[in-house]
Amino acid sequence: MAELVDTRNPPLDAGARPVVVAQLVAAVAVLLLMMVFGWLMRAEQAQIAQMGPTWFYQLMTLHGVGMVGVAAIAGAAIMWHFLSQYADVSERIFKANLGLFLLGVVLILLAVLGGRFQGAWTFLYPLPGKSMGMWGTGAAALFLLGLLIIGVGFLLLHLDVGRALIARYGSFGRVMGWPQLFGHDDGNAPPPAVVAAGMVTVVNIAGLVAGATILVMMLINLYAPGFNIDALLAKNLIYFFGHVFINATIYMAVIAVYELLPRYTQRPWKANKAFLASWSISMILVLIIYPHHLLMDSVMPRWMLAMGHIVGYLNAFPILVVTAYGGLMIVYRSGIKWDVASRLLLLSLCGWAAGAIPAFIDGSIGVNYVMHNTLWVPGHFHTYTLLGVIAMLFGFVYFIGKTQRDGADTLLDNAALTVFAIGGGGLILGFLFSGKTSVARRYAAHLPEWVPLSRIAVVFASLVVIASAFFIMRFLLRMRAATRDAPRVTLVRHAA
Repeated sequence: MAELVDTRNPPLDAGARPVVVAQLVAAVAVLLLMMVFGWLMRAEQAQIAQMGPTWFYQLMTLHGVGMVGVAAIAGAAIMWHFLSQYADVSERIFKANLGLFLLGVVLILLAVLGGRFQGAWTFLYPLPGKSMGMWGTGAAALFLLGLLIIGVGFLLLHLDVGRALIARYGSFGRVMGWPQLFGHDDGNAPPPAVVAAGMVTVVNIAGLVAGATILVMMLINLYAPGFNIDALLAKNLIYFFGHVFINATIYMAVIAVYELLPRYTQRPWKANKAFLASWSISMILVLIIYPHHLLMDSVMPRWMLAMGHIVGYLNAFPILVVTAYGGLMIVYRSGIKWDVASRLLLLSLCGWAAGAIPAFIDGSIGVNYVMHNTLWVPGHFHTYTLLGVIAMLFGFVYFIGKTQRDGADTLLDNAALTVFAIGGGGLILGFLFSGKTSVARRYAAHLPEWVPLSRIAVVFASLVVIASAFFIMRFLLRMRAATRDAPRVTLVRHAA
């Protein structure tokens, strides 16, 4: 039985279970491949690469679905690593999720690279089944089946997390700290990692069920065209699933910030009433925000578009403000000894906060009509993912890969961090400025006046790929020694 100790101000330790390391290795391997695909797409638009539109749209499909998958599998590894200190989560289910993820990746690669599927990661109905000869029914089925298998893996994972949390804390309300939120704050609220995991469990189960529903319907439609699907219903299910799932990746990955910054500063991250309220409010908002993706669909009920518009503004504040403020307060005058891991974690908070600004702007209906189908949109979600989730991932792997906690980072480590920040910032600003000048997104060929912007973007994209490759190489080279030298990992949970 695991020893029950108070871990609200845990020591600065490192190391991870082999199963977590395996999932992280899979995540960073796919991540680097997807980054290279992204670079090739920008190079094609810059007229540097000459791969043609067919390959461009294949890579666009892989890059989109691959980056979402990487963010999810990395976020799940971070969440499970820390959650295992507080609850009895199942290692077998965690392994099953990784296995199903890898199987789904293989099927998607076969669909795109072998079957030439180019329908984008959003797989909007009826495009997968109406390719006009660009790909076959089998390729579309492999792609949809791959997504379905990955979704089943994550559904199993979240169901197990929900089971473990309720078994540990007694009810979902206690997991979310509602007794402390609505009653007397006795200082015994669950730690931030548990609250975040509880919220993610609820929203992602709902999103995954919606995604599985439309995927099964579309698979049936591929082979039984008489099985008609309402296109508006299909789009709603897809965007509900997609928006919830990609947001959940941030909510899982931010657990690294909640757990590691307190270890660096030796200050607890308190789950006070403001923190608990923000996560409970966001749990509702993230489930009803998705219509802001459908503002250009005039056939949508007006009340849903209004709801998406209003909630799009509101959702930018609760978790983000509390997390960013809490992070700054923990670091302020703490005497923290900065290293690459802690700097990456702070960068991730800045990236997450910065990403809310262009999203906030694009969520305005008047702006959305003009900007939504431009590179402004990739600009805002690259801010979230690249300088948010991916920075959290790199910060986490740098932390667990260090065999000596007080060991200084090398000049190359610090240089790579600088290159990553400059490259990421430049790439994102390039997207946003291109969107401001009405450069269309999802186009393989760019007009002559757009090409110079694409060439500048390629330079910054190259910096991101180089820095990321260095981070990943350092992680892989350190991991065996770190795993061997670290103390045996045991379940350490909160005192009852």
